[in-house]
Amino acid sequence: MSPALRQTNTCGEGIYLFATGGASNTNRRFTEYSHFHIFVLRFPRLFSVMSNPHNPVEVFKALADDTRTRIALLLAREGELCVCELTAALDLSQPKISRHLAQLRHADLLSDRRQGQWVYYRLHPQLPAWISTLLEQALAANAAWLAADVERLAVMADRPVARCC
Repeated sequence: MSPALRQTNTCGEGIYLFATGGASNTNRRFTEYSHFHIFVLRFPRLFSVMSNPHNPVEVFKALADDTRTRIALLLAREGELCVCELTAALDLSQPKISRHLAQLRHADLLSDRRQGQWVYYRLHPQLPAWISTLLEQALAANAAWLAADVERLAVMADRPVARCC
């Protein structure tokens, strides 16, 4: 087993450095290895997220990307959308939309439901009032910014009613 040197950054994520290769003597001290391979492993900040998943820092981090903000505002406006609707509205690829949805789900801002093979997303029904108010006010104040996305959604051919794509 290779020895490891653990460092922790300011975000509380553990970073482990592992040494591989032959040691120059039998003490096998970390600094005496002839070859070093560094593997960085990131661990989520479980304690801060689990104790309060809707703390302002986590919420604003999740909404810091314009795609994630647009998704959240579209969901606030429409109630529930499937991935194909978000793909059409945002004019982005499905993998990119899915990655952003996963980040919003991880921040506990969204919930999803499955209907057959399709997944529908909505804002989490148990969001704290301050987050709901924030999204409602952002939606009302930024209608022009979201107008192109709303228009693409409105003209989407074969928009699902009870089925998707």
